[in-house]
Amino acid sequence: MNRSMPSGSSVNSARSAVHPREFLMWGFLVSVFMLFAGLTSAFIVRRADGNWLQFELPQAFAISTLLVVISTVTLELARKAARRNEFSALRAWLLATAVLGMAFLASQFYAYLQLTGQGIFLVGNPSGSFLYVISGVHALHIVAAVLAVLVTLYRAYRWEVHSKSLLGLRILAIFWHFLTILWLYLYTFLWWMH
Repeated sequence: MNRSMPSGSSVNSARSAVHPREFLMWGFLVSVFMLFAGLTSAFIVRRADGNWLQFELPQAFAISTLLVVISTVTLELARKAARRNEFSALRAWLLATAVLGMAFLASQFYAYLQLTGQGIFLVGNPSGSFLYVISGVHALHIVAAVLAVLVTLYRAYRWEVHSKSLLGLRILAIFWHFLTILWLYLYTFLWWMH
């Protein structure tokens, strides 16, 4: 019985299902996940040792959460516009995503002002220190993501992002959505533990 061999194009498409740059992003995200898994594990262990200050989480963290969730929607709308070659919509949604990302960072800064208003500082009780470090390291990743959005927006103005050139936007979306899910986890974790 003759079995037909898969065509060269189908073999190649199976091999190239994940672009090398996308694979690198996933590898990077695994390391980021491990970093935050380590930080939250250390939080739990240190909290069990005692000398742990209880305080209310800043309300600005709730605002941050809302902003980052909305930004993930605007980025998906940008991807939809790119797939349809709707260039003005693509640029508008990318700009909205960047603005929401910057608003997220501003709300994090405001949360730190609320913390200092409660007498909670980076140096002092480990409870406050962990909160600053965990949220601050996440904010640094958001800075990188906002810069990536701005680069993509620049490329969109140069007509380099369209239905036949979506790889960069897809990798950006993976990064952005990961950071959104990560923040939802961190906010829930911190809320539950405080």
